[in-house]
Amino acid sequence: MQEIARESDVAANLEAVRLRVAEAARRAGRDPGEVGIVAVSKTVDLARIHEAYLAGQRIFGENRVQEAEEKVRAWDAAWPSERPSWHLVGHLQTNKAKVAVAIFDLIHSVDSVRLAEVLDRHARAIGRVVPCLLEVHLSGEPSKLGLPPAELPEAVARMAPLAGIKIEGLMTIAPLEAAGEAARPCFRRLRELRDEVAARFPGISWHHLSMGMTNDFEVAIEEGATLVRIGRAIFGERR
Repeated sequence: MQEIARESDVAANLEAVRLRVAEAARRAGRDPGEVGIVAVSKTVDLARIHEAYLAGQRIFGENRVQEAEEKVRAWDAAWPSERPSWHLVGHLQTNKAKVAVAIFDLIHSVDSVRLAEVLDRHARAIGRVVPCLLEVHLSGEPSKLGLPPAELPEAVARMAPLAGIKIEGLMTIAPLEAAGEAARPCFRRLRELRDEVAARFPGISWHHLSMGMTNDFEVAIEEGATLVRIGRAIFGERR
Protein backbone atom coordinates (compact mmCIF):
# COMPACT_ATOMS: atom_id res chain seq x y z
CA MET A 1 0.00 0.00 0.00
CA GLN A 2 1.41 3.39 -0.99
CA GLU A 3 1.98 5.98 1.70
CA ILE A 4 0.05 9.22 1.47
CA ALA A 5 2.38 12.09 0.60
CA ARG A 6 3.04 14.44 3.50
CA GLU A 7 2.19 18.04 2.69
CA SER A 8 4.92 19.33 4.98
CA ASP A 9 7.81 17.47 3.33
CA VAL A 10 7.84 18.44 -0.33
CA ALA A 11 11.52 17.63 -0.87
CA ALA A 12 11.17 14.11 0.55
CA ASN A 13 8.01 13.51 -1.46
CA LEU A 14 9.79 14.62 -4.61
CA GLU A 15 12.68 12.28 -3.99
CA ALA A 16 10.27 9.37 -3.48
CA VAL A 17 8.51 10.20 -6.76
CA ARG A 18 11.83 10.42 -8.62
CA LEU A 19 12.80 6.98 -7.35
CA ARG A 20 9.47 5.52 -8.50
CA VAL A 21 9.84 7.20 -11.90
CA ALA A 22 13.34 5.77 -12.30
CA GLU A 23 12.25 2.28 -11.28
CA ALA A 24 9.31 2.32 -13.71
CA ALA A 25 11.54 3.52 -16.55
CA ARG A 26 14.11 0.81 -15.91
CA ARG A 27 11.41 -1.88 -15.83
CA ALA A 28 10.47 -0.76 -19.33
CA GLY A 29 14.09 -0.67 -20.50
CA ARG A 30 14.04 3.11 -20.72
CA ASP A 31 16.41 5.81 -19.58
CA PRO A 32 14.83 7.59 -16.56
CA GLY A 33 16.10 10.83 -18.04
CA GLU A 34 13.51 10.47 -20.80
CA VAL A 35 10.69 11.10 -18.33
CA GLY A 36 9.90 14.61 -17.12
CA ILE A 37 7.99 15.18 -13.89
CA VAL A 38 5.38 17.93 -14.09
CA ALA A 39 4.62 18.94 -10.49
CA VAL A 40 0.95 19.88 -10.61
CA SER A 41 0.70 22.91 -8.37
CA LYS A 42 -3.01 23.72 -8.61
CA THR A 43 -4.11 25.36 -5.31
CA VAL A 44 -0.55 25.00 -3.93
CA ASP A 45 0.87 28.15 -2.37
CA LEU A 46 3.96 29.78 -3.82
CA ALA A 47 6.17 29.00 -0.83
CA ARG A 48 5.67 25.25 -1.28
CA ILE A 49 6.20 25.51 -5.02
CA HIS A 50 9.48 27.29 -4.32
CA GLU A 51 10.39 24.55 -1.86
CA ALA A 52 10.00 22.06 -4.70
CA TYR A 53 12.13 24.28 -6.93
CA LEU A 54 14.90 24.35 -4.34
CA ALA A 55 14.70 20.54 -4.26
CA GLY A 56 15.45 20.49 -8.00
CA GLN A 57 11.97 20.49 -9.53
CA ARG A 58 11.85 22.64 -12.65
CA ILE A 59 8.47 21.97 -14.32
CA PHE A 60 5.20 23.03 -12.71
CA GLY A 61 1.74 22.36 -14.09
CA GLU A 62 -1.26 24.60 -13.52
CA ASN A 63 -4.91 23.85 -14.26
CA ARG A 64 -6.36 27.35 -14.38
CA VAL A 65 -5.03 30.30 -16.35
CA GLN A 66 -6.03 32.98 -13.85
CA GLU A 67 -4.41 31.19 -10.91
CA ALA A 68 -1.28 30.55 -12.96
CA GLU A 69 -1.04 34.16 -14.11
CA GLU A 70 -1.08 35.37 -10.50
CA LYS A 71 1.56 32.82 -9.47
CA VAL A 72 3.89 33.57 -12.37
CA ARG A 73 3.69 37.29 -11.69
CA ALA A 74 4.37 36.77 -7.96
CA TRP A 75 7.19 34.31 -8.68
CA ASP A 76 8.93 36.68 -11.08
CA ALA A 77 8.73 39.45 -8.49
CA ALA A 78 10.08 37.28 -5.67
CA TRP A 79 12.72 35.25 -7.51
CA PRO A 80 13.50 37.02 -10.81
CA SER A 81 16.69 35.02 -11.39
CA GLU A 82 14.99 31.64 -10.95
CA ARG A 83 12.86 30.58 -13.92
CA PRO A 84 10.92 27.34 -13.81
CA SER A 85 8.97 26.02 -16.77
CA TRP A 86 5.22 26.57 -16.46
CA HIS A 87 2.88 24.12 -18.18
CA LEU A 88 -0.89 24.35 -18.62
CA VAL A 89 -2.32 20.91 -17.91
CA GLY A 90 -6.00 21.81 -17.47
CA HIS A 91 -8.74 22.70 -19.91
CA LEU A 92 -8.19 25.93 -21.81
CA GLN A 93 -11.10 28.11 -22.90
CA THR A 94 -10.59 30.24 -25.99
CA ASN A 95 -11.21 33.44 -24.03
CA LYS A 96 -8.12 32.63 -21.88
CA ALA A 97 -5.87 31.86 -24.84
CA LYS A 98 -4.31 35.33 -25.05
CA VAL A 99 -3.00 35.09 -21.48
CA ALA A 100 -2.02 31.43 -21.91
CA VAL A 101 0.33 32.06 -24.82
CA ALA A 102 2.08 34.76 -22.82
CA ILE A 103 2.85 32.75 -19.68
CA PHE A 104 3.06 29.03 -20.49
CA ASP A 105 6.05 27.18 -21.90
CA LEU A 106 3.93 24.19 -22.95
CA ILE A 107 0.16 23.79 -23.29
CA HIS A 108 -0.88 20.16 -22.82
CA SER A 109 -4.59 20.53 -23.55
CA VAL A 110 -5.27 21.65 -27.13
CA ASP A 111 -8.55 19.84 -27.66
CA SER A 112 -9.96 21.39 -30.85
CA VAL A 113 -8.95 22.98 -34.13
CA ARG A 114 -10.77 26.13 -33.06
CA LEU A 115 -8.63 26.45 -29.92
CA ALA A 116 -5.47 25.86 -31.96
CA GLU A 117 -6.45 28.65 -34.36
CA VAL A 118 -7.09 31.09 -31.51
CA LEU A 119 -3.76 30.20 -29.86
CA ASP A 120 -2.02 30.65 -33.19
CA ARG A 121 -3.47 34.14 -33.66
CA HIS A 122 -2.52 35.35 -30.18
CA ALA A 123 0.93 33.77 -30.29
CA ARG A 124 1.80 35.39 -33.61
CA ALA A 125 0.62 38.75 -32.27
CA ILE A 126 3.36 38.66 -29.61
CA GLY A 127 5.99 36.99 -31.78
CA ARG A 128 5.87 33.59 -30.10
CA VAL A 129 5.67 30.01 -31.30
CA VAL A 130 3.97 28.13 -28.47
CA PRO A 131 4.68 24.41 -27.98
CA CYS A 132 1.45 22.42 -27.64
CA LEU A 133 0.21 18.90 -27.10
CA LEU A 134 -3.05 17.63 -28.56
CA GLU A 135 -5.44 16.23 -25.98
CA VAL A 136 -7.09 12.99 -27.09
CA HIS A 137 -10.30 11.70 -25.51
CA LEU A 138 -9.73 8.03 -24.72
CA SER A 139 -11.56 7.57 -21.41
CA GLY A 140 -15.08 7.25 -22.78
CA GLU A 141 -16.30 9.53 -19.99
CA PRO A 142 -18.71 12.27 -21.16
CA SER A 143 -17.18 14.75 -18.72
CA LYS A 144 -13.73 14.46 -20.30
CA LEU A 145 -12.63 16.66 -23.18
CA GLY A 146 -10.32 16.00 -26.10
CA LEU A 147 -10.17 15.11 -29.76
CA PRO A 148 -11.84 11.80 -30.66
CA PRO A 149 -9.17 9.41 -32.01
CA ALA A 150 -10.95 9.11 -35.37
CA GLU A 151 -10.76 12.88 -35.85
CA LEU A 152 -7.11 13.24 -34.89
CA PRO A 153 -5.55 12.97 -38.40
CA GLU A 154 -7.87 15.61 -39.88
CA ALA A 155 -7.28 17.91 -36.90
CA VAL A 156 -3.51 17.57 -37.28
CA ALA A 157 -3.74 18.34 -40.99
CA ARG A 158 -5.57 21.59 -40.18
CA MET A 159 -3.29 22.57 -37.29
CA ALA A 160 0.05 21.75 -38.91
CA PRO A 161 0.22 24.92 -41.08
CA LEU A 162 -0.38 27.25 -38.11
CA ALA A 163 2.79 29.26 -37.57
CA GLY A 164 2.11 30.36 -34.00
CA ILE A 165 1.95 26.91 -32.44
CA LYS A 166 4.26 23.92 -32.54
CA ILE A 167 2.79 20.46 -32.04
CA GLU A 168 5.08 18.32 -29.89
CA GLY A 169 2.96 15.29 -29.03
CA LEU A 170 -0.23 14.01 -27.43
CA MET A 171 -1.89 14.07 -24.03
CA THR A 172 -4.67 12.06 -22.43
CA ILE A 173 -6.39 11.52 -19.09
CA ALA A 174 -7.21 7.96 -18.07
CA PRO A 175 -10.70 7.09 -16.79
CA LEU A 176 -11.19 8.22 -13.21
CA GLU A 177 -11.83 4.71 -11.92
CA ALA A 178 -8.95 3.15 -13.89
CA ALA A 179 -6.13 3.52 -11.39
CA GLY A 180 -2.85 1.67 -11.83
CA GLU A 181 -2.89 -1.34 -14.12
CA ALA A 182 -6.45 -0.63 -15.24
CA ALA A 183 -5.22 2.52 -16.98
CA ARG A 184 -2.72 0.65 -19.15
CA PRO A 185 -4.99 0.17 -22.22
CA CYS A 186 -5.64 3.91 -22.33
CA PHE A 187 -1.94 4.77 -22.23
CA ARG A 188 -1.04 2.07 -24.73
CA ARG A 189 -3.68 3.40 -27.12
CA LEU A 190 -2.25 6.92 -26.91
CA ARG A 191 1.20 5.60 -27.77
CA GLU A 192 -0.25 3.71 -30.74
CA LEU A 193 -2.08 6.83 -31.92
CA ARG A 194 1.13 8.83 -31.63
CA ASP A 195 2.90 6.28 -33.81
CA GLU A 196 0.09 6.40 -36.37
CA VAL A 197 0.02 10.19 -36.71
CA ALA A 198 3.83 10.33 -36.69
CA ALA A 199 3.86 8.07 -39.73
CA ARG A 200 1.31 10.27 -41.51
CA PHE A 201 2.86 13.59 -40.48
CA PRO A 202 6.62 13.00 -40.27
CA GLY A 203 7.42 16.69 -40.41
CA ILE A 204 5.96 17.25 -36.92
CA SER A 205 7.76 16.50 -33.69
CA TRP A 206 5.82 13.83 -31.81
CA HIS A 207 8.30 13.59 -28.97
CA HIS A 208 5.94 13.93 -26.02
CA LEU A 209 3.33 11.67 -24.51
CA SER A 210 1.81 13.44 -21.52
CA MET A 211 -0.02 10.76 -19.56
CA GLY A 212 -0.15 9.43 -16.04
CA MET A 213 -0.91 11.06 -12.70
CA THR A 214 -0.38 10.17 -9.05
CA ASN A 215 -2.47 6.98 -9.21
CA ASP A 216 -1.10 5.58 -12.46
CA PHE A 217 2.12 7.30 -13.54
CA GLU A 218 4.28 4.19 -13.25
CA VAL A 219 2.09 2.30 -15.72
CA ALA A 220 2.13 5.35 -18.01
CA ILE A 221 5.93 5.37 -17.98
CA GLU A 222 6.00 1.68 -18.86
CA GLU A 223 3.80 2.55 -21.86
CA GLY A 224 6.01 5.39 -23.07
CA ALA A 225 5.09 8.56 -21.16
CA THR A 226 7.63 11.36 -21.48
CA LEU A 227 5.74 13.72 -19.15
CA VAL A 228 3.88 12.59 -16.03
CA ARG A 229 1.59 15.04 -14.21
CA ILE A 230 1.95 14.49 -10.47
CA GLY A 231 0.33 16.60 -7.78
CA ARG A 232 -0.77 14.75 -4.64
CA ALA A 233 2.30 12.53 -4.41
CA ILE A 234 4.45 15.67 -4.24
CA PHE A 235 2.34 18.29 -2.48
CA GLY A 236 -0.09 16.12 -0.51
CA GLU A 237 -3.87 16.16 -0.70
CA ARG A 238 -5.36 19.33 -2.14
CA ARG A 239 -7.15 21.60 0.26
